[in-house]
Amino acid sequence: MIVDKRIMAIEPIEIVKGYKARFVHTETMTITFWEVEANSELPMHSHFHEQVSQILEGEFEMTIDGKTKIHKPGSILVIPSNVEHSGKSITACKILDIFSPVREDYKSLL
Repeated sequence: MIVDKRIMAIEPIEIVKGYKARFVHTETMTITFWEVEANSELPMHSHFHEQVSQILEGEFEMTIDGKTKIHKPGSILVIPSNVEHSGKSITACKILDIFSPVREDYKSLL
């Protein structure tokens, strides 16, 4: 099945205060487009999904496995399965996340 959607046509869902997401799900992955308000915190958490994130706009502080770094547009972050991570937006941000396997918890929100 081929799906052609405009990302802005997908209704955003606020997952955590200040973090609004638009989701695209395939058979093997979830692609998430985040719009994050400045100074919004993402609590420490982990999940069995592998995660690849790209900062598209803004500055985002991320702690992965105890190491903290500020990321800017173009930064790519790889978060292995079951590794604790948290974050905080320094400015308003746009972030692209890819999760594998599919995030069934996010899929159930639609």
